[in-house]
Amino acid sequence: MRPVNDWLRRALPATPQERAAALWSFAYFFALLAGYYVLRPLRDQMGIAGGVRNLPWLFTATFVTLLAAQPLYGWLVAKLPRRRFIPIVYHVFVANLVIFWVLLVLGIAEVIVARVFFVWVSVFNLFAVAVFWSFMADLFTAEQGKRLFGFIGAGGTAGALLGPVITIALSKPLGAVNLLLAAALFLEIAVFCVWRLERVATMRSETHATAPERIGGSAFAALPELIRSPYLLGVGAWVSLLSFGATIAYFAQANIVAATIHDRNAQTQLFATIDLAVGLLSLATQVFATGTVLRRFGTGVAAAALPAVYVIGFAMLAVTPGLTAVITLQVVQRWMNFAVANPARQVFFTVVGRAEKYKAKNLIDVVVYRGSDALYGWVYDLLQGLGLKLGAIALCALPVAVVWLWLSLALGRTQEKLADIPIAVPEGG
Repeated sequence: MRPVNDWLRRALPATPQERAAALWSFAYFFALLAGYYVLRPLRDQMGIAGGVRNLPWLFTATFVTLLAAQPLYGWLVAKLPRRRFIPIVYHVFVANLVIFWVLLVLGIAEVIVARVFFVWVSVFNLFAVAVFWSFMADLFTAEQGKRLFGFIGAGGTAGALLGPVITIALSKPLGAVNLLLAAALFLEIAVFCVWRLERVATMRSETHATAPERIGGSAFAALPELIRSPYLLGVGAWVSLLSFGATIAYFAQANIVAATIHDRNAQTQLFATIDLAVGLLSLATQVFATGTVLRRFGTGVAAAALPAVYVIGFAMLAVTPGLTAVITLQVVQRWMNFAVANPARQVFFTVVGRAEKYKAKNLIDVVVYRGSDALYGWVYDLLQGLGLKLGAIALCALPVAVVWLWLSLALGRTQEKLADIPIAVPEGG
């Protein structure tokens, strides 16, 4: 055990209380993303099964669903303490998975169920992960986040590694549909980790977690909170541009894979292999480099690493628009997002008030992100309708990535300034 403890101290520079909270956070994120990455290859295959030309409609349906769900989530946050509303969110998702499993096993309206499942997984991913990172921003300060979020993120990456392995190994012998039950089990493990984390997160003197447990306020407070804060508007713009890059890359992948690989099982295995490659690269970076990058270079440079990848990737696609180039961009951009840019983005939220961490943050991470997905999905479809090929579309996207890079650096400077200002907690939450 001595070598393990020595390695843990190097990978996780923290006090004993911080380390306990970080380890349970690691386990929580591990279970959450293991469940999601069991589902992701099946979702991507169902997106193709539902018709590639229908993807813009599926992205739009996801956005509309999120708009309907956001006020309900805001009501839960306002009325219930954290230890209650977080498990409720995950239990609802587990119930949904069981329903999908029954429908798919019975073969009821397969095309319609495939499209609904695509939308549901997209909603689940954003909500589940947004709730997790809101919890983390509530528990840890900006300084702690720079030290610990890379390690905590590695828990998600480890889960993202396990998910594709399970899918690759078991999708044929067990049937891909039965893996929905494995995903449900992982979600219940995540709920257990939430319960344990609430018990061990006793860093009252080291964080701003001394605020009232019930956040209070209105179920519709997220939008006013976002509008009145230039800083949060900037973060919202950053997330929208994140969606821009990811949507262009995803639609390029879907179209090229549909045109070049026609076997459904082969498509599912390709997507799972991409997930596996991203996970291996991200895990190594998060454990050995993310904390150092955040502490040494700051959140602005770390966040700017992702648009820098897109600048290079879009230039590459403009010159050589093929399957290899698209897959390379997908792997590298997702690696840089998970390993470096996403921990930096989560640190952005440690310097805002508690209500903003759960309401405005969720609005940004869920509604703004998926609304941007829907918008940019139609933009991609429009550009294709105008006769533009992948290389030309990538060339059009290139200057947008440059603007995104500049915004990342500006937000980093603002976050560093806000980190030195104490956060005021209004009376009554």
